[in-house]
Amino acid sequence: MITKKKKFSKKEIKEDKLVSFMVSAENFYEDYKSKIFTYGAILVVVIFAAYFYMSQQKVENENAGIELSRVMQIFSEGSYLEAIEGRQGTNIIGLKKIVEEYGSTENGESAKIFLANAYSYLGNYEEAFKYYEDYGGSIHVYKASAMAGMAGYYSSKEEYKKAADLYKSAASVFDLNAQNPDYLLNAAINFFNSGDKEEARVLLEKIKEDYTTSNAGKQVDRYLALVNSQVDS
Repeated sequence: MITKKKKFSKKEIKEDKLVSFMVSAENFYEDYKSKIFTYGAILVVVIFAAYFYMSQQKVENENAGIELSRVMQIFSEGSYLEAIEGRQGTNIIGLKKIVEEYGSTENGESAKIFLANAYSYLGNYEEAFKYYEDYGGSIHVYKASAMAGMAGYYSSKEEYKKAADLYKSAASVFDLNAQNPDYLLNAAINFFNSGDKEEARVLLEKIKEDYTTSNAGKQVDRYLALVNSQVDS
């Protein structure tokens, strides 16, 4: 005689699935517990290493800030070689040493800009370009300065298109930079020198409209007159 199959309720089915899952989980744990402990240990090491690295970076950044504050007085006085190399007999180690020791920190990155500027003021444009190009910090004004520094280098090499593009990019890093009108003016001049007179005119018109009271705004009319005479001729 064929017996009728028992019909399981939804609750019984769920309980059966739960038991099966727990058994599977227990078997998995027994089979792989050594690996679980190993991976867990690795995770703990990684977390600890990350925490240690961040703590170390914070300390290094603070040290870089202290060293940078010491050398800035010399830099602001115009003693650029001494600012680069440091002052003998004092605790001022100089911008070059700060970059070498703390270059991966935010303050170390900032030191690169001042180091590049110092080299530029001394006429050592190759060294200046190297540090402008190497800047990798997150401070907007220094990002723009690095681009403008590289642009000045390319302009001195008569690579006007490269210079113009970099000056234009520097002006777009952030809106509140007081140097933006000057960057745009330099971009326009370099576009003009590269033969792109229309782009030069567009940028000069922007300066005239948006930065009337700036130093660049006061110079813009004579450049516009030059550009317009070339475009319209």
